[in-house]
Amino acid sequence: MSKKHFNLFLSILFCAFIGGVLVISTILPDRKFSELENRSLQQVPKLSLENLESGKFMDDAEAYTEDQVVGRDLWVAMKAWCERLSGKKENSGFYFGAKGTLLQHVEDPDPDKLEKDMGYVDALVGNVSVPVYFGLIPSSSCVWADRLPKGAPTADEASIIDQVYFSTGASTIDVIGALSAHSEEDIYYRTDHHWTSLGAFYGANAIFEAMGLEPIRLEDYTKTTVSTEFNGTSFSTSGVRWLEPDCIDTYIPEDGVHVTSWFSANPEEGHLYVDSFLSVKDKYSYFLGGRQPLCVIQSEKNSGPKVMLIRDSYSDSLAPFLTERFSEVHLYDARNNMNSVKDYVAENGIDAVIVLYSFPNFMDDHNLFLLSR
Repeated sequence: MSKKHFNLFLSILFCAFIGGVLVISTILPDRKFSELENRSLQQVPKLSLENLESGKFMDDAEAYTEDQVVGRDLWVAMKAWCERLSGKKENSGFYFGAKGTLLQHVEDPDPDKLEKDMGYVDALVGNVSVPVYFGLIPSSSCVWADRLPKGAPTADEASIIDQVYFSTGASTIDVIGALSAHSEEDIYYRTDHHWTSLGAFYGANAIFEAMGLEPIRLEDYTKTTVSTEFNGTSFSTSGVRWLEPDCIDTYIPEDGVHVTSWFSANPEEGHLYVDSFLSVKDKYSYFLGGRQPLCVIQSEKNSGPKVMLIRDSYSDSLAPFLTERFSEVHLYDARNNMNSVKDYVAENGIDAVIVLYSFPNFMDDHNLFLLSR
């Protein structure tokens, strides 16, 4: 075969491949959810004059094409492999860190947004008659900075946390100090952005110390490994498929605890641990059953104070430890809860409010204005 004919053959083969992918992607029914990526997939975009003028239609159309292409999971994984083989140290916002760790590239915060959000925290201090505590949980990229590729850029979280702690009127929680003192331990998942139950233990003691409460001792509890097959959000987003999965551990038994969950407008009986999630991809939802606007945990173990925790998903695995010192823990998620914080504190006899977010989530959250209501 001549070079000309060979090139023509390759061109025809390539066009046939692209055409085949297009035809099959069109014929197959659209997927609504990717279990591997643990997210909803873009559906057929809505065509309207408003969407056309704003550019939303084209953005949604591009996302729809990417999400619904046949074999998407394979292409995502192949891209990550190609990036790795080419010598790159990052893919889709995650660095290939040492010790088989995926580390998030954390962006520098918008200074104007950060100032406004800290204003909401200080407004909360003035709006309620109980103490307000504020804590930022550093990402694994901060505490495990020694695992980052050499020269990898990421936000200076420690410096920024120091700055906001210095300026706020709330009492601060030294989470970064508590975690950094144990940086050689498995305090974060390698394939997920959350802290592990061990990291949450150290975080809980940082809260107790800030509030003048007696810390809990790790040796008083028995570690139970409930899963050895956890591949978290970093695994899902990065496309990296060659790392060993994480383990999920628990320390606190569910005995003596009553949980009420609001997944909708109606309350229902909840649990500290929901075993059914251990058999699906979203294993982190084993803690409390996943995202919910409000969750109230009542503990018979002590007569400690009632606390309201304005928080993100890091507190799902933190909550069991809090039951050891607080009689009630009210977990308020501002992403889904529009109720007045001030009114909630008064109506439920709350003794203290804790605002606790991971650093990246606090910088990205657009619902913090609710703190001032």
